[in-house]
Formats: sequence, C-alpha cells, structure tokens
Amino acid sequence: MTDVLSIEHPRDEVKVLRMDRPDKLNALDLELVAALHREFDALASDRTTRVVVLAGTGRGFCAGLDLDGYGDVPGTEQTGPVHRTMARQEDIASLVQKMRRLPQVFVAAVNGPAAGGGLALVCASDVRIAAESAVFAVSFIKVGFSGCDIGTSWMLPRIVGAGRAHELMLTARKFGSGEALRIGLLADVVPDDRLDERVDACIDDLLAAPPLSLTLTKRGMWLSLEIPSFDTAVEFENRQQALTSVTADQSEAMTAFVEKRSPVYGNRRSR
Repeated sequence: MTDVLSIEHPRDEVKVLRMDRPDKLNALDLELVAALHREFDALASDRTTRVVVLAGTGRGFCAGLDLDGYGDVPGTEQTGPVHRTMARQEDIASLVQKMRRLPQVFVAAVNGPAAGGGLALVCASDVRIAAESAVFAVSFIKVGFSGCDIGTSWMLPRIVGAGRAHELMLTARKFGSGEALRIGLLADVVPDDRLDERVDACIDDLLAAPPLSLTLTKRGMWLSLEIPSFDTAVEFENRQQALTSVTADQSEAMTAFVEKRSPVYGNRRSR
C-alpha cells in the first residue's frame, strides 16, 4: 500500500493494483508511475501471482497524464528540457512494455474514464472489462502532442483495426463503453454495480487453466501480432504445445476435464 496505489489480495494467485488518486481521476504523475513500476518489477519474480487486476478508485480508471505537473525523473533535474522530457516519456511508456513482458495475465477493470495514458494501460492489458459508465479517449493530440504515445499507435490498430484506430487517434473524440465493446476494445460491458462480479468470473476462468499454459498463451497471443507469416506462427504454436504437453499440470487438466471436477495444479513443469 502506498499513498497513490492500493494493493489488494482478494484470493490466492490474484493481486489487485488499484490506482488511488481519486481527486485527479487517477492521473499519472511521477509518484504513481514509480509505484506501478515497483509492483511490476516485483511481479517479474513472483511465482505465486497468476492474475493481476488493474483498477482505479473513485469514479475514474485513469485520466492519463496529470496536466498539473508530472515531475522530473530522479537524476534528470540538471539536464536540458529535451533530456527531462525524454526521461519522463520513457518512464511512463515502459509501464506498458513491462505489462506485455510479465508472465501474469492483466485484467483491466475499467470503472470510469480511461484517457491518454489510461487508455494505453487498458490496451496493454490482456482482458478488458468495463462498467457501462466508462468512457474512453486517445486524448494526446487534444493537448498538443502527437496522437502516437505509450504504445497506443501499435496496440490500438491491432485491437480495433487500423481504420477505426486512425479515426480515434486523429480526432481524440470520446467514446463510450457501448462503442468500445462494438469495435472490439472490450471483452464485456456490465452495469456499474456488477463490474467486480464480472471480473471475478473472468478470474475464475483464467485460474482454471494450468499456470504455464496461461502464461504461454498470453505471450503467444501478443507475439503472434508481430509474427510476419502464418507458417511462422504455426511453428511457434507447435513449440508451445510440445512444452505444455510434458507438464504434470497438463495431465491434471485433462483428467479433471474428463472427470468433470476442478483441477488442482502444482505448477510442475515435468511429469
């Protein structure tokens, strides 16, 4: 727990990271980004957490960059303005790079506005579920910057398609949860008071998979977006299947499926 990031453990193998600057709609500043980096770095060696829920307190998910001031990245105070700006840019953007690389599956529980960097955090999540009142915007171009920021120019076209992403990034218009669901940004939209329930149901489904299978599927899905050919993707998939086939958890998953019971995994990599 920090002043700006609430850390919860609602059940085994699950961690909730709740951005906690409600008076700012959880806008990103130096302190919040540093807190997220610390938790992401800890997750890299965490073998007990399998699912991470990213959420916001109050009525917002994350409004993007704090326009009242971000702060200077430590060590850059005496450098020039370009150097300081570049350091701030890398500080924020590397959050989504870490989310992509981590073995845990990230679930975005979008309870309200997700704009700019907040939308980037949504896009970088593996599963995206929102409340009906949630609203989205790329935003960057509205405040004079390029619309291409924090990985959005790569992620958004691959999630919703290039044509729709171009329009959203160039106009920076707001769009609601219904449109976000229709264009494929979201997996589901539920009434506001059912968001936690829907996220819990998603977690149930995720934890039903063997640990290694879940991690490799996450990595495989993202990496396949970068693979240039169908045959290369199939070769990559073949190796994932060969790896998972020799784990004790794969055998347990199959036995539990046949016996119509819940599996019990030990995260054992070989039989």
